Amino acid sequence: MEASEFPQRLYTKGGEPLPDKSISYYAGDYRLVPSLRQALREDGWADIYESLLGVLLKFHDLDFGWASRLVHHMLTFQIVCNQRYELQSLIVTTPVRFSLHEFEEITGLNCGYVNDLALADLEISDDMRVFREQMGVNMELGPSTFEIIEACSNCSSWSRDDRLRLRYLGIYAGFIVATETISPKNANHARLVVDLEGFKEFPWGRIAFKHLIKSVKEKDLSKNINIEGFVQALQVWVYYALPDFAAEFGEPLPNDPNPLLSYKGSRGRKNVKANMLKHLLSGLGSCEKQIKLLSDKVEAVEHAVEELTTGTAKHTDEEVKDNVEPS
Repeated sequence: MEASEFPQRLYTKGGEPLPDKSISYYAGDYRLVPSLRQALREDGWADIYESLLGVLLKFHDLDFGWASRLVHHMLTFQIVCNQRYELQSLIVTTPVRFSLHEFEEITGLNCGYVNDLALADLEISDDMRVFREQMGVNMELGPSTFEIIEACSNCSSWSRDDRLRLRYLGIYAGFIVATETISPKNANHARLVVDLEGFKEFPWGRIAFKHLIKSVKEKDLSKNINIEGFVQALQVWVYYALPDFAAEFGEPLPNDPNPLLSYKGSRGRKNVKANMLKHLLSGLGSCEKQIKLLSDKVEAVEHAVEELTTGTAKHTDEEVKDNVEPS
């Protein structure tokens, strides 16, 4: 595809916002996971750790190196995308898409479709009232990350199931939607935790993706920003899209098929943009070399054919001349 066929860049080439502003995030608050781990005994922790949502705990345990500048550059490469829940970046002549499909592939979270993603019809059950009273939170609002952390220090007498519910709420508040620590989370989603099996099977990946992409599209990259949701998925997306770059700068980890758990990440790298372009151009350069070799071979064959044809024609002319001229 020709470069001219791509949609217009979101930022004029050469006029992109400078990467001197930071991208901060709320996902994986440093107090949350230790508090949740302390609140659960080993058997309960193992159950959650090996669940579909457990991938977020495993990611937390990697101590992933957040590279704000890398994500910033990728976002400044964006081209205009009219899809509400999708963004595309153009690196040289290669478009790279970030959509629900890529998010699901990267995280392994359940991104399936349900009719009522907002759970608008979910009623407040008696069990939910009891659970909320134990937590000491407002019945009409979803709990904040701070309230969940506080509840972890007071849950030793709770039943095992209630402590599991608290743990799942922590994953939801701290990774899936990951807003400011004191902000209440969605009340309807929080109510689902009373049904532990229903909570585990709900497509939280779809919620996480929608929350993240909405926050990204609202931000002004010329300013210091905080992105809500599981923003680290964007950095893994860069590694996923540029494997040669990731091999050198993403600190790849062996033997894990899940892309989210395949990189240690890297903080504080300089010349990020130049290295991204270098690795992509290197790949393009390999293609160009192959094309040149093929062209050289074609040219050599054509030259040989031309010589053969010319030689044959010359030989034929000489034979004719010998036959018609008198001796």
